[in-house]
Amino acid sequence: MVPTLYWDQDAVMILDQRKLPGRTVFIPCRDMKRVISCIKTLAVRGAPAIGVAAAMGLVLAGARIRAKDPAKWRAQFAARAELMRAARPTAVNLGWAVERVLALAAAAPDDVPTIKAMLRRESEIMLAEDIAINKALGRHGAKLVPKKATVLTHCNAGALATCGYGTALGVVRAAVEAGKKVKVIADETRPLLQGARLTAWEMVAEGIPVAVAPDGAAGALMDKGLVDLCLVGADRIAANGDTANKIGTFNLALQARRHGVPFYVAAPLSTVDLDTPSGDLIPIEERDPGEVLAFAGRRSAAAGAQAINFAFDVTPNDLVSAIITEAGVLRPPYNRSLAQAKAKRSLKVA
Repeated sequence: MVPTLYWDQDAVMILDQRKLPGRTVFIPCRDMKRVISCIKTLAVRGAPAIGVAAAMGLVLAGARIRAKDPAKWRAQFAARAELMRAARPTAVNLGWAVERVLALAAAAPDDVPTIKAMLRRESEIMLAEDIAINKALGRHGAKLVPKKATVLTHCNAGALATCGYGTALGVVRAAVEAGKKVKVIADETRPLLQGARLTAWEMVAEGIPVAVAPDGAAGALMDKGLVDLCLVGADRIAANGDTANKIGTFNLALQARRHGVPFYVAAPLSTVDLDTPSGDLIPIEERDPGEVLAFAGRRSAAAGAQAINFAFDVTPNDLVSAIITEAGVLRPPYNRSLAQAKAKRSLKVA
């Protein structure tokens, strides 16, 4: 697969996903503002990828701070970190990455060049970790996929949403690697068509059979017995298992419950936010109304019409069959299983 982002000497190279599937273009980012712009405009998207991009952006920010006194440098760096934190409010991995980088800067020796070098190395470690985590997650999730199955997914939770391999599509990849015959139905994912543009592109590139369906077709597809399981990613998972993901995911989960189809969420433990008790407290980003009112750059809605453009919705935990993580497949009650998995992860890191 084409990499989502990588270091090229002192520049962060970000694959511009707005251009896919037509063109493969990388944006060279040499300052944090450019990285933030890429995050806000969805040039880079997907919670895990956003987290690593944030860490890389903060490395660029730290390199531009001229203060030689460690205390002054850290104060200026913390201010820049808050700008990064505000780039996408729903995706918790962004805040997780900011906290991880800030903690490293605080614990580093009182030498500015050393701090900068440690931050660069940490961003490289985070990128490698993300790929390894997704592969572990995929192996656990593949066990839930029948030997012959059709998977319905929403938005893009593949290599493009991460640093490689993917979460929901990582499960698909792992199942195929295990010899299972898997087909994918990709919801087109209005209004920006991440399923049609990105998920389908990834699957075609790897020779995995894929069909694109309108978002509103999910119920009919399940009613006709054409779907064996649903697999989606997540931008934030609350302590009780409520899950924020791309708008339309809640509708998919409701249809899955109605038709007796398993509905699985695949996400790294860094997406689990134990400080948010339930989905009611997850901030939901609202995006430019023009994304809904226009298509391919031309207005498609009647003149004078307004738009409602929530970027995400929240799927209640009782509609989630299981949450697939690098620690294994977690089952209800999620308050217990998520907390235990996070605690074990913290012990391993320590």
